[in-house]
Amino acid sequence: MPVITFANTKGGAGKTTAVLLLATELERMGHRVTILDADPQYWINRWFEHTGQRTTIKVIPYVTMASIERQIQECRATSDYILIDLPGSRSPLLAKAIGYSNHVLIPIQGCAMDAQGGAHVIELLQYLDAKAGIRIPHSVVLTRVNSMVTTRALHIVKTLLSERGVHVLNTPIIERSAFRDIFDCGGTLYTMDPTRVSNLLKSRENAQAFAAEILRRVSQRFGAVAPEVETVRTAA
Repeated sequence: MPVITFANTKGGAGKTTAVLLLATELERMGHRVTILDADPQYWINRWFEHTGQRTTIKVIPYVTMASIERQIQECRATSDYILIDLPGSRSPLLAKAIGYSNHVLIPIQGCAMDAQGGAHVIELLQYLDAKAGIRIPHSVVLTRVNSMVTTRALHIVKTLLSERGVHVLNTPIIERSAFRDIFDCGGTLYTMDPTRVSNLLKSRENAQAFAAEILRRVSQRFGAVAPEVETVRTAA
């Protein structure tokens, strides 16, 4: 039962969107998913309240230093995946959550401020490896990427991460209105009305590719075979 933590010490990096996209894709595949919502904005919990009985995902808000270990242990028997959405700030909870993680995902937009917030997480992971021999697999996912343009800033971020030996997912999270609307409407990309949400099919395709790539990496860690993901084909 993998624990996947999403972390960036700068808010607005697309962290919570990445959590929800992965969670809803895992649910679509038939997995039992629990999200520990440690972000003080509680966007995941707000989504859950909008969604109600339309989801099997379990959301636990108010995660703290004192409660996180117990909450993870209580969810192990009833979850195939536990996802942790951390605060978008420097917090003692970061190190503790990382210690329970099987994979850490670091969402970064193509800008210097987001890169710095991601660097704080990467530096902590590298410190744990160098000083304590604790090696936790981790990846960066580039978020809110313009579907038409690869900006100079984005190229700089990718080059910088590559030079530091940091793995970057091949699948970025594209800037899509559906990824914003899902928090207002509740439900998932598969329950939204395609006549009212632009590029919904392409949004689904992006979410599926993102989830499939994460599952391949996590499955390698657990010695399992990643499940086949049925993708929605769209016109170019």
